[in-house]
This record gives sequence, structure tokens and C-alpha cells, in this order.
Amino acid sequence: MEKLLTAALGQDVTQLAAEEKQRLLSRLLARLAHEIRNPLSSLAIHVQLLEEDMTQAAPPLKAQAAGRFEIIRSELHRLENLMRQYLSLAAPSSVDLQTVEVAEVVRYVCELLRPEAAERGIEIAMDIPEALPPLTVDPGQLKQALINLVINAIQAVERNGRIEIIVRADPNAGTFSLQVCDNGPGVPRERKSAIFEPFFTTKPEGSGLGLWIVQQIATAHGGAVTVDDTAHGGAAFTLQLPLRGAKIHG
Repeated sequence: MEKLLTAALGQDVTQLAAEEKQRLLSRLLARLAHEIRNPLSSLAIHVQLLEEDMTQAAPPLKAQAAGRFEIIRSELHRLENLMRQYLSLAAPSSVDLQTVEVAEVVRYVCELLRPEAAERGIEIAMDIPEALPPLTVDPGQLKQALINLVINAIQAVERNGRIEIIVRADPNAGTFSLQVCDNGPGVPRERKSAIFEPFFTTKPEGSGLGLWIVQQIATAHGGAVTVDDTAHGGAAFTLQLPLRGAKIHG
């Protein structure tokens, strides 16, 4: 993080206090959010224009395009929410609690990322019990956290591997967990705490913000995200949340 701040801001930050570094990070990402938000607004307008153009298309093409437009709108909305998170990085994001069927969220994320995974020869599997209690959570933030964890797994595996999303609920303990396991190279012990720091990454892909955002979302819900080794040497990231939004920061 220090190297990136120094390069972006043109000043040496190594001797600054942690609070000052956090303030500078917030300033940098607020600038990034502003720069990205403008093209996002343009994209949203042009998607709307394309939808209007498609009203003149043949019914089969119109039906095929409808689902794709829905995904594009949903992803634009998610990116807009992500920009809002970037603008409030000094503290965990506030949450908009709703009752969510987690299985639907998991299936959506899998369908969203499965094409990219398939291009790399990576299988995405799900282990979801039939009877799951509803979870009280911010649905947009839950979706974002899971997307980040699966993208992180895809980048770790790189090619020809397997990712599994395991969902479990413990009503007695009042907890809900989503675990993303991969058969990639795993996370070295000395890096297991550092990987949740902003801009820390060991991969050529990504910004190093994905896991940090997951941690912010977990904290905002009174939960936690952890990483462990799997039996086959890969990594298992577990997002654990209170079942009924018992503890909320905001």
C-alpha cells in the first residue's frame, strides 16, 4: 500500500502514521471512484438506448437480448454500489438489511462468473443444503463479497482447476457461512494476514482491493472473513455472518 500511495500521490508516506495513510488511501480511492463513475453513467445511458432500439427487433432476438440486458443493468448497479463503497473507505460501509435467500445469490454469482471460469478450464461447483434459513443481510454487499471471493479464486487457480462454494447455517449459534474453496497454490502462512490489507496482491491480475472489500463488508455486518488451507493444498476463504444481522456498524 505504501508504494502505491507514494507513486500515486508523489510523496513518501513510509513515515506517516497509520491514520494518515488511511486518510490518504481514502482520498486516492475517492478520486478513482470519481473517474470511474463518469463512464459508468455513460454506459447506463447507452444501454437504455440499445434497449429502445431492440424494441424493433424480431421477437426471438428480443427475448434473447432481454436476459443479457438484465445482467448488464445488474452489473452496472453493482459497480455503482462499489463506487459508493470506495467513497466511504474510512469506516465500514453502512448496510441496508433485507431478508435474502442465499441460495439465489450463490446461483446468480456462479452463473455470472461461470463463462470466465470456463474459458480457463475451471469448474465452479456449489454445495448448498436444501433447507436453509433466510439470512438478514445487505443483498448488494453480500453479492459483492461473494463475487470478489470467487474472482480471487479464479485468479489463484489460473487454469484447469476447481472452485466450490459451500453454504452452511448454524441456527443454534446464530451464524451463516459461505466458503469459497479452490485447488490453487494456497496462501503461504506468512501472508495470511497481509492478504486482507488494501492493495496487497501477489497476482498479476487484480488491484489488491477485492479481499479488503470483503473484509469491510464482513465487518459492517458484525461478521468476519478468514482464510485456511484445504486438504488438497488450495485455499478456503470463509465469510461468516450473523444469521439475523445481530451486530451492525454504520
